Amino acid sequence: MLSDAVVSHPCLGSTMVTYALRLKPGEEIVSTLHRFVEDNNLGAVSILTCVGSVSRVTLRMADSTTIKTYKENCEIVSLVGTVSAGGHMHACFSDARGDVFGGHVIGDMYVYTTAEILLGECTGLSFTREHCHLSGYDELVVKKK
Repeated sequence: MLSDAVVSHPCLGSTMVTYALRLKPGEEIVSTLHRFVEDNNLGAVSILTCVGSVSRVTLRMADSTTIKTYKENCEIVSLVGTVSAGGHMHACFSDARGDVFGGHVIGDMYVYTTAEILLGECTGLSFTREHCHLSGYDELVVKKK
């Protein structure tokens, strides 16, 4: 049994089923992932890893008001988050100069060459989102199925 001493909420474990996807040039990543989860009736789904590139992405910066759309070919350095329950994704990219930038994914994210994505579904859990008075946002709630 895992200790709850290091988290503010109970820690729940589950078995995981993984799904490998390869998205092709021009496909929109966020809507494709949401559609895959919905079409396959999946529950508590997270992005385990992603490698590839994008030609366009819209991100919200950490100040929660600045939104930037990048329309250039960039490598995906990191893509993490949840896909189910409305989703919550963060991503980092590197441009042609090797400069790295990232933020909260809030808009379209189009594949440039490929996006090789591994998803994991925690089969014994459910993800929902509820308003958190501390953050002011709808935040993840994890429950046993």
